[in-house]
Order: sequence, then C-alpha cells, then structure tokens
Amino acid sequence: MQKLLLSGHAVETLKSLRTHGLSHGLLPLLDVILEQPLGPKFIDAALAGTDRRVRDGKPVSPAFLFATLLWHEVLQTWNTSKGRGEKPLPALFDAMDRVLEQQAQRISIPRRFEAAIKEIWSLQPRFEQRAGARPYRLLEHPRFRAAYDFLELRGMSGEVPQALVDWWTTFQEASDAQREAMLKPDEAPKKGRRSRGRGRKHRDNALAGGTAPEAGSTDGE
Repeated sequence: MQKLLLSGHAVETLKSLRTHGLSHGLLPLLDVILEQPLGPKFIDAALAGTDRRVRDGKPVSPAFLFATLLWHEVLQTWNTSKGRGEKPLPALFDAMDRVLEQQAQRISIPRRFEAAIKEIWSLQPRFEQRAGARPYRLLEHPRFRAAYDFLELRGMSGEVPQALVDWWTTFQEASDAQREAMLKPDEAPKKGRRSRGRGRKHRDNALAGGTAPEAGSTDGE
C-alpha cells in the first residue's frame, strides 16, 4: 500500500490501476471513497499533495494518508448516526472505531498510526469553533498542523466552505491583536442561574407588608 501511494507517483498509479481494472482488488480502501459524491475530488487532492511532498523531499505520513483514504467511510457512518438523533461527538468517535475495526479485516494498519488517524479526525469539528479561547487551544494541539492540512483537503473537495479554511489560514499567521478581532461571537447557549437572594428579598418584603407570596409565584419559595 505504501509503496503504491508514497512513491511520488500516487496520482498516476491510481489512474493506471483504475484504467486496467485493478484498483478494486488491490486498493479496497478506495472502493467506498470513490463511490461518494465528493470522494474522487478529495482523494485526487490528497494524493497530489502527497506526490508534491515526496518530490520536494519533505516527509510524508502514512497515518495522514490512511486518514484521507478512510475519511469518507467515517463521514458516511457519522452522518447516518446523527440522522438517527445521536449526539455528534459521541457518534463521531463511534464511527471512527467501527471503520477502523472493519478495515482491519481487509488491510492491517499498524497501531502506532491509529492514534494519529483518530486525532486528525476528531479535531475536525473543533475547526467550527471560532469563539473565545477554543481557537487558541486548537492551535496548541500537537496534531494541529496535520488536522489543518486535512481541513484544506476538505475545502478543496467542497466538503466544507472555503471561507472556513481561509479563516484558519489567516488566524494561525495573525498577530495577537488581529486574532482577537477575528474571533466570532460566542453563540453557545448560556445557562441561566436563578437568584435565590431576589426570591428571599421579595418574600421578606411581602411578609413585612402583611401579605404572603401568592400560590404558584416563581419568586416565592
């Protein structure tokens, strides 16, 4: 697998295999991704980027490659679970585990790669969080760069808005003041806190005036 796709000629290798009808048997990882609407564009961008890094003498990560090859299977499983009403984050982790377990029956992925693969996937939802301290915490994550490169591929294929990718491209290079100005309003729902003091004050005033709180009053206790 690595010899075919990490040689610096992955794009041409895949084209040749598909032309001769050999990709289905030799690269079962590609079966699912090529059936997805955005799959071919995503994998072409991923392999082209890998080829450029090999030609430029830069290191390439098998974990990143496997993450790209399996992502659309994870995405399909994840979306199905969310469609059933499951919470997004637990559904994502469940989808990751299921896909990796199923893949182990077809091609062995070394365990040392699995942790990196899962981190790249699990960081993707965090790119949507652009308010408060969350973007800064994401920048400090050891896998930020790999996860960001993965986000770029998603943007190239049309899976996420390019504006989201551009925001993170600018944010990581910006000054502290520029970053502060770029932060989005925090739209997370606020948890209301009932003031017990207000209720007691209202009750005391009512009793001092010779009247008690009405039955069912929200301020009376």
